[in-house]
Amino acid sequence: MKLTIIAGARPNFMKIAPVIHAIEKFNAKRKQMEYRLVHTGQHYDRNMSDMFFEELNIPEPDVNLGVGGGTQAEQTAGIMIGFEKELMAHPADLVIVVGDVTSTMACSIVAKKLHAKVAHIEAGIRSWDLTMPEEINRMVTDCLADYYFTTTELAGQNLRNAGAKDEQIFFVGNVMIDTLLANINRLVKPDIYNSLSLKEKEYIMLTLHRPANVDEADKLKALMNEIVAHVHGLPVIFP
Repeated sequence: MKLTIIAGARPNFMKIAPVIHAIEKFNAKRKQMEYRLVHTGQHYDRNMSDMFFEELNIPEPDVNLGVGGGTQAEQTAGIMIGFEKELMAHPADLVIVVGDVTSTMACSIVAKKLHAKVAHIEAGIRSWDLTMPEEINRMVTDCLADYYFTTTELAGQNLRNAGAKDEQIFFVGNVMIDTLLANINRLVKPDIYNSLSLKEKEYIMLTLHRPANVDEADKLKALMNEIVAHVHGLPVIFP
């Protein structure tokens, strides 16, 4: 069986690492699956060095499509053009996509047009907010996928409500937790831990990255006030 695994951004590699480990463990007993790792280059990341792949214990991508930035339409078109050439040169029985980036949707469309099966990891997640590009990516991908790997029971129900069959849905949990557990013994306390006199389980780490949350001053202020009102006096670390 030939697989193609798609990654479009740095977090995607963290999600596919456990999948690659599972494939290699399976192949160690009875080699039946070949795979190619395709990086679409949707997000340029200067930190993705050889060390990054070594730390995740996965091989470097077999190919980088080098799509880069652009508008939603430009990125989608660039990924589809690049991946069509890749998949025609290296046909696959199954294309595995993860998450909700543009690469996920674009490569799913190409795969189905070239008659390959599609498996979606983190399928069925919904915000029901169509102003989010990610929501559109998720919904289109799930319309095309043949197999769904879900993080929650609710995600599975969302898929059933949309017509997916039980035999297509696999409740596997969050693969990011597998990556966390595989690397937890390598974590190092940052200097800030001591300089701020932080205590284990007595502080909150906060990240905000969606444009809808951080680009409007009034909305960001309201969000921060709401968070502070519910932290019960614990220090909040907001890098």
